[in-house]
Amino acid sequence: MGHRTALISYSARILGSRDAAEDIVQEAYLRFGLGNSPAQTARQGLAYLYRIVRNLSLDTVKRRRIEQRAQNEDPPFWIVPRTNETPEQTTMFCDEVRIAQEVLASLTQDIQIAVEMHRHGGCTLEAVAEYLGISVATAHRHVRTAMVKIAIALDRKNA
Repeated sequence: MGHRTALISYSARILGSRDAAEDIVQEAYLRFGLGNSPAQTARQGLAYLYRIVRNLSLDTVKRRRIEQRAQNEDPPFWIVPRTNETPEQTTMFCDEVRIAQEVLASLTQDIQIAVEMHRHGGCTLEAVAEYLGISVATAHRHVRTAMVKIAIALDRKNA
């Protein structure tokens, strides 16, 4: 615990947030305690602790970038409400919605829930992950998988 302040400063430089750094250091101490063997010297233990803090901090930064990228994307056209001007456009749109529904129905329930919560409900990937009991990366993968499969199915229809 004597190196806590230095570890927080180290993590804060990577994360840009002292509050987040404190959480990372707490997690690092927990992981360090689980994997620490009595044969390690104090110097090796400190180096290992710094490595844990660094890896957790970099993982957090990477996760934030992925989520930011996902949130900044324009939603697919088939999610955005729109007015249809002609009966032909209405028919085409209904056909595209049906295709999207069929693709979603063919996916696992977890993927369906992740898409509904994130894309339609506006939930963050963290909230989706917590609800489903999965990691944030897996929640992102679920949403991305569904979006890609829907896009491929719609491209096939339009080809």
